[in-house]
Amino acid sequence: MTMTTVNSQTLTERQKHLAACACLMAQGDMNRLEPAVKAALDGGVTINELKEAFSQLYAYTGFPRSLNALGVLGKVLQTNTDAHWQEGKPWTRPAEWDDARRAYELGKKNQTQLSGREFNFEFCPQDDYYLKTHLFGDIFASDQLSPADRELVTVAALMGMDGVAPQLAAHKGGAVNMGNTPEQVDELCAWLNSEGYTLRGTWPKGMLNTQYAKFFIGNSYLALMDTMKGGPVNVTFEPGCRNNWHIHHKHIQVLICVSGRGWYVEEGKEPLEMTPGTVVAIPADTKHWHGAARDSWFQHLTYNTREEEGSSTEWLGPVEDDEYNKLK
Repeated sequence: MTMTTVNSQTLTERQKHLAACACLMAQGDMNRLEPAVKAALDGGVTINELKEAFSQLYAYTGFPRSLNALGVLGKVLQTNTDAHWQEGKPWTRPAEWDDARRAYELGKKNQTQLSGREFNFEFCPQDDYYLKTHLFGDIFASDQLSPADRELVTVAALMGMDGVAPQLAAHKGGAVNMGNTPEQVDELCAWLNSEGYTLRGTWPKGMLNTQYAKFFIGNSYLALMDTMKGGPVNVTFEPGCRNNWHIHHKHIQVLICVSGRGWYVEEGKEPLEMTPGTVVAIPADTKHWHGAARDSWFQHLTYNTREEEGSSTEWLGPVEDDEYNKLK
């Protein structure tokens, strides 16, 4: 099993499995992480590689999530004793752990390569020392993952977190500096989005919305939240997905954002950004559309109220790319 990242646009299945586990671990989503760990082991990721990935990511996600992820891995191994999963390369204690100066020099070298320049965080000497000696020294000294794969794992974890845009941007560049191609990094981020790993929250994704697919650009998913007629439906939009312009006749539609980030656009009015907790009551006979932001999944509950006899939905034309891309 090769430990290096190949210089091509296509990610390997092993790299995708590592990325999926990293993204879910960063979100603290242990329910989704457990089957992802099984799939990774089935797909050729070794036990020791997962241990290394979850250990490394404590520096980005904190010890609680690192330990929880390792607990999930331990549980999977204990409950699948008949599985023929690979242990992987034996773990050995890095020599740098016994020599702080050696760890510092290794960390300085790795950090310079990752950043593309010598990096000194003079504003906070403590963090500068921790980054060089521990993160890029002690942690990178282990040979379970290559530097290129370490950065893919880090990017995947940051993709699953909120409020880390500067770090994500830096590590996307760092992933290239450590041996990946720009195409691989872009493919990784697009894949995590398209497969729903970056979909945060506990609301169900549901089934692919095939019945109304002709009225959407991109994929959407439906999950009934109440079997009672007229009960709310959870609609999930993949990044960039939106429905066509449409009008509800003789009823009011209510939207409640529960996860992600999206848009509600009413003809003649300023676009409304929707984040968890945003509620919109759409008046009858109002031309509008709603959908996800370009870089985020989006989920909203929807239901109709004040329905009159003969109520209906009139579907109109699509929201073209040039119109959609104006939204910031």
